[in-house]
Amino acid sequence: MSIITLTTDFGTKDHFVGAIKGTIYSELPDARIVDITHHISPFSISETAYVLKNAYKGFPEGSIHIIGVDSELNEENKHIAIKLDNHYFICPDNGVISLLASEIKPEQIVEINIHDRVESIFPVLDVFVKVACHIARGGKLEVIGKPIETYKKITELQPSISTDKSTINGCIMYVDNYGNAISNISKKLFNEIGRGRDFEVNANRYTFKEIYTKYSEFIDFSIPKEDRQYDGNRLALFNSANYIEIAIFKSNLKTVGGASTLLGLNYRKPITVKFF
Repeated sequence: MSIITLTTDFGTKDHFVGAIKGTIYSELPDARIVDITHHISPFSISETAYVLKNAYKGFPEGSIHIIGVDSELNEENKHIAIKLDNHYFICPDNGVISLLASEIKPEQIVEINIHDRVESIFPVLDVFVKVACHIARGGKLEVIGKPIETYKKITELQPSISTDKSTINGCIMYVDNYGNAISNISKKLFNEIGRGRDFEVNANRYTFKEIYTKYSEFIDFSIPKEDRQYDGNRLALFNSANYIEIAIFKSNLKTVGGASTLLGLNYRKPITVKFF
């Protein structure tokens, strides 16, 4: 039996998540359900894409991922099911798949067309669960949808490059639990455009001339611990997902703050890399 994961902006206060799980178990009593998160910022497509891209790879091939963010069906927001990287994604066609498919081409895409057979006022509960259970039983995508070739793309998820390849223009696409501000500029793109040149990273009014590979890399461990005063230092690094991240060392949003609050680096704030 395939694993079914849930990624939503529903939170855990209300009945929604429990109802979804109950419906899955009613259809598949031996289902294996994993919560990726239910605390996506409401309707945040870029946040959903970032979290899912970095979570799904930890699951075995054949896993089924239900995405319940901005999922109401309308003329501009169809429902789709995608096979990508030997995983299945059931989601609205609102651009959420853009980041996942930026490096890996989908193997199959269908527009879900079972709505006339399922009474639905809560599509994640009614339609998405039906599709997930169908796939988990070994069903084919073409049975629950008509094949399509394209999906909605959101350009804000992708950075732009100047014509002379001296600058990468990006933005903050995600703020994590520590207040670290994660950009949409990947290490792969940085290396492809930079080609070993000197650089500076500009985020808000702050400039960084070095990018670390871990948070503690800038610490001089030859200095006695009691004499170090690094807490609160700002730094740029390639995070575990290999994106440029602006961080405050040992930040805490509930006490001292983080890069998002102290440096003003919130969602969609510009960030640039200039090469020399």
